[in-house]
Amino acid sequence: MQTQTDIIQTPEFKGLLVALIEETIRERLKEYVMEREKQAREVSIIERLLKVEEELRAQRESSEKRFEAILQEMNTRFEAMNARFEALQREMNARFEVMNARFEALQKEMNTRFEAMNARFEALQREMNARFEAMNARFEALQKEMNARFEALEKRFTFLQWLVVGAVSFFGVLLTAVTILR
Repeated sequence: MQTQTDIIQTPEFKGLLVALIEETIRERLKEYVMEREKQAREVSIIERLLKVEEELRAQRESSEKRFEAILQEMNTRFEAMNARFEALQREMNARFEVMNARFEALQKEMNTRFEAMNARFEALQREMNARFEAMNARFEALQKEMNARFEALEKRFTFLQWLVVGAVSFFGVLLTAVTILR
């Protein structure tokens, strides 16, 4: 059997050992390089982050200043508009009061005219009622007169009817007597 030193002395073992050491060194170097690159990136990222934060702070400060300036300008404009609206409101109120007074005067005038028209309509209504009553009386008198005439006419027709019946009967009897006598 070979001893441990004999095994270590063999070229195969030496080749295997060299390959294993090279692989380990390669892996360690790769890890070291990656770690250094990562640290370098972190440093550059941190520096970039600091620059970005400074830029953001500067932009925020300038935007706040602009916002305050715009806000002040808007406030002055709104105050000016508010004053204009208040003046317009006062002017409109005055005009509406004048219009209201005119409407009230017009309403009073219309009420007096309507009352006069109502009085005229009531007088016309009374006059029309009197005329209708007179017409009713005339129609009733005409109705009575027409009824009397129709009654007289009916009596005449009744008389004529009986006269015709009597004449027809007489001629019927006469004709019957002539036919029998012959």
